Amino acid sequence: MRIGELAGLIGVSTRAVRHYHHLGLLAEPERRANGYREYGLRDAVELARLRRLTELGLGLDEVRDVLADDSGRELDEVLAELDADLARQEEQIRERRARLAALRRQAEQFGGLPAEGPVSDELAAVFGEMARTSAARPGPEPAMAAKEREVLALMESMGEGKEGSRVVELLEQATSAPGAMERTYEVYGLLDALAQAAPDDPRVARAAQALADCIPDSMFAEVGGENWERAAGEGTDDGFIAAYYAHFAPAQAEAVRQAIRLVAERAR
Repeated sequence: MRIGELAGLIGVSTRAVRHYHHLGLLAEPERRANGYREYGLRDAVELARLRRLTELGLGLDEVRDVLADDSGRELDEVLAELDADLARQEEQIRERRARLAALRRQAEQFGGLPAEGPVSDELAAVFGEMARTSAARPGPEPAMAAKEREVLALMESMGEGKEGSRVVELLEQATSAPGAMERTYEVYGLLDALAQAAPDDPRVARAAQALADCIPDSMFAEVGGENWERAAGEGTDDGFIAAYYAHFAPAQAEAVRQAIRLVAERAR
């Protein structure tokens, strides 16, 4: 048989046959006087076995290991590993589908997913309350509200397991009190007004006090308030805290620093 006949008989491409030759998975057959390969039944048997192994999902390196062991023991081991890997993939797929289903329910419940990306149902509920509060207020939503959602989504992603859930739980508690979200939006407005202001603008102190009034002592303590206080007081920010302050205009960052100091003093 010529290479095309062999490939057609087994149901693979001639390119695959040549590739198997190149990798040493399929022995080179005798050649005719004109240089063409001449394949026999044994070649067809070996090529068919190659095809069956690859259809099981084995990689070519694994196929090489199987072919190197005539006893078949290697095949048993490889198939067991393959089965375990497929089981892991099935579990991952189930988890991903469950997450996607939750996100679809979230989108239906809150009229779409937040622009900040997929978040937990709990944080989505907070974002939904923010959207309702914003819609009830005149004018466009404060830019600071969008920045806040970005930071909250980031903090939830940074928190692992119970830690991330606890941050969201504290946030829900802080914003669920009567009038809390409305007061929060008033703070957003005050901070927005500082976008072009200097750090020593008199309005900074007012915004700082309003922000401090919105931060419960319990939340400040559980989210590492001491670290935030130290950075706010010393002005030697680094890492995430430095990036957090840099996210705001200078006067806005100063208002946040002053608010943190006010909450720290109140908590003592």
